[in-house]
Amino acid sequence: MKRIDLKQVQHTRKIGEACEYIEPNVTEDCIFYADGEPIGFYMKQMPEKMCKLSDLANTELQSKNVPKTEMQRPKMLGFDKNGKGIVDRSCKQFSTILGAVPPKAHMRRPYPTQSSVHSVKSAQTFIKSMLLLAKESEQLIKEILPKQYEQQIEIFKQVPDKWKFGNLFTSSISNFNISAPFHRDTGNIVGALNVIICKQKNAKGGDLHIPDYNATIGQVDNSILVYPAWRNMHGVTPIIPIHEGGYRNSLVFYPLKAFVGLKD
Repeated sequence: MKRIDLKQVQHTRKIGEACEYIEPNVTEDCIFYADGEPIGFYMKQMPEKMCKLSDLANTELQSKNVPKTEMQRPKMLGFDKNGKGIVDRSCKQFSTILGAVPPKAHMRRPYPTQSSVHSVKSAQTFIKSMLLLAKESEQLIKEILPKQYEQQIEIFKQVPDKWKFGNLFTSSISNFNISAPFHRDTGNIVGALNVIICKQKNAKGGDLHIPDYNATIGQVDNSILVYPAWRNMHGVTPIIPIHEGGYRNSLVFYPLKAFVGLKD
């Protein structure tokens, strides 16, 4: 795999801002280094077993079998003769969380819980495919970043088994057609890694942009990105369908610090 040394650059991006479309400048299999140490990697094409699992998870997610939080994303098409914006509200967005969900006092739930999706019988195929995909991702991390793998395993000795999703993660989220604004995953375990697997059809964009390094990672169909999301601010470029029905879905695995040291 190619080595990419990430170098800090000046920028004016701010948390909460939307990311515009940017052509990817990271498109080859590579290992990311910062300050001489490997911190993550990118593969344009996952191993065949992972591709099959992600295909299954992606199909199930889009079916009626899996409960979802849905929203609509307005899209500006142009302006009418009176100068009023013409907006298309037909672009469907939704997400689904699996695994551990941290306490949310502002929602009157000051205790951790497991995603309610786990209790839905029709969602079991989706859950099993995602769990297997998480474990296959862990094996890739072990092979490519063995030191980081061992560090995360050591950290997860402090996470009770009931709050684990796999061995290196607590939770998973699937984001369908969602372009996240610039943010930093401050709830994640410092020193741990996230996994982002992309499923894409008849669309472009949906790439991860890290302004600290002026890096835009081309997250094409069946690609995998392993990166410490707590480390830098990042955002997702707009998802642009190039044919009817085009979409981008991200299957994400992440480790939350809220579950470190928690009792069973």
